[in-house]
Amino acid sequence: MPLTLARPGHTGTIQKILGRDEARRHLETLGFVVGVQVTVVAERNGNLILQIHEGRVAIDRTTAARILVS
Repeated sequence: MPLTLARPGHTGTIQKILGRDEARRHLETLGFVVGVQVTVVAERNGNLILQIHEGRVAIDRTTAARILVS
């Protein structure tokens, strides 16, 4: 499911990242790679605050829709 459908508190494993190579590489530099667990901390105005690895990252809804989690 796309990360946009996950609710705060949900933890999922990244299965696939959609989009152009440039967008996927940008997400990889932020730590979003297949197999990594990500937790939705909060949703604010359509944007998501995520816990990934040891830090938190805020991404917009369009970007979150490209990240598929289980």
